[in-house]
Amino acid sequence: MNAIILSAVIGIVLMFASVFIKSKTAPKNIALVGAIILFVANALELNIFNKGMIRFFDIDAKEMLNVNNFSLAFLAVIFLSTIIYFLLNTKEIEKVGEHVGEYFALIFFVLCGVSILATFNTLLMMFIGIEIMSIPLYILTSSDKRNLKSNEAGLKYFLMGAFSTGILLLGIAFIYGGNANGSFYINNIQLAKGPLNTMLAVGVVFITIAMSFKVSAAPFHFWTPDVYDGAPTVFTSFMSTIVKAAGFFAFVRLFEDAFGAVHYQWQALIVFITVCTLIIGNIGAVFQQSVKRMLAYSSIAQAGFMLLAVFALNDKAKEGLVLYTAAYCFATIGIFAVLIKMKDYTIDGFNGLGKTNSLLAFCATIFLLSFTGIPLTAGFMSKFFMLTAAAENGSHFWLIIVAVIFAAISAYYYFRVIQAMYFKEPTENVIEPTEITTTFKVVLVLTAALIIALGIYPEFVVGWMYH
Repeated sequence: MNAIILSAVIGIVLMFASVFIKSKTAPKNIALVGAIILFVANALELNIFNKGMIRFFDIDAKEMLNVNNFSLAFLAVIFLSTIIYFLLNTKEIEKVGEHVGEYFALIFFVLCGVSILATFNTLLMMFIGIEIMSIPLYILTSSDKRNLKSNEAGLKYFLMGAFSTGILLLGIAFIYGGNANGSFYINNIQLAKGPLNTMLAVGVVFITIAMSFKVSAAPFHFWTPDVYDGAPTVFTSFMSTIVKAAGFFAFVRLFEDAFGAVHYQWQALIVFITVCTLIIGNIGAVFQQSVKRMLAYSSIAQAGFMLLAVFALNDKAKEGLVLYTAAYCFATIGIFAVLIKMKDYTIDGFNGLGKTNSLLAFCATIFLLSFTGIPLTAGFMSKFFMLTAAAENGSHFWLIIVAVIFAAISAYYYFRVIQAMYFKEPTENVIEPTEITTTFKVVLVLTAALIIALGIYPEFVVGWMYH
């Protein structure tokens, strides 16, 4: 598959570039070009630009990888989000430390892991994808060596991540030992439509716990606020979007292909996790004064909606997951790009932004409205797709009501920021005009416009699955 090889090669190129090229601008240019190459190569494979499957690299992995339009459409959204992320944040990545080339290289290694998670066909490849994605993140989280919170966040993330990986391996071992075929291939596990034996039941529970940790779903979310808050903000933006979305895609792919036959047996566990995630994420966000920490709890709340795709496991859920990935990634990358420019990360730090910098305030408002699920935004359509998928599942209709209630509650903490921007007087924590370049403004406006466009015409992204 194009994305796996290309992302690894670009990461290696950036590693050598950081050694032999001392300029800080060269790595960011290479990274931006690399992200564009990834998107174009994936688009060619997805048939966005033509009607023939084009693969620059043909991997003979004996079906250890399974490439289809669902995975390629997801990767197209991921790579487009990465391009937006680089256009908005390359200067901020340069400010984190001296090892700029290594930071970009680690990001591409993460994308390599994401690409594997989008196409795995065996439990072992899923494990490899998760580890390739996670290990560079531990380094990026603690990359600001001058900040003790960053060091603490990196250590905490590493320890919790290692613990969850152990649980994942236990789950894989139980699934391997408990299935009659004795296979790691997710299509060969073939769980019968009957009561699960003890080993399979334990394996499913362990894998559910491990995957819930990876996507910061409650009650396995406890690492998220501290890690997101302590990590450099520019890397928090990346972790909370592209990495989280990849975890959910792997979640859906595994549970549909491997455990779909016994959907009704583990569905109650997913319902419990979904409700806990919605409650803890939204209630936790209500009491936050730091916008960065509020967005951390917000990401937990958004995970609750994305879990509806795992709950439903139907075609509408797949469409909703791809659309939700686009809506969530674009809006989160955009709002973090605005947050990074602020001197004060508290809600009071946004006071009067509508008067001091109306363009940034307007774009931030679009992003926050999309989080809330206001009509004519991508966030509204993605939530609508998820709720429709849950309704089509035909069970636990009360879960839809719970999701809608907490979507309404989320409006409170999102609108607090909007209120601060437009209905309070400016404070001394204003953005320096030199910090906002023309390129930054143009990309931010285009990102906001893209969110509105997807809210009006979601088929633009959903249609990629049916080329």
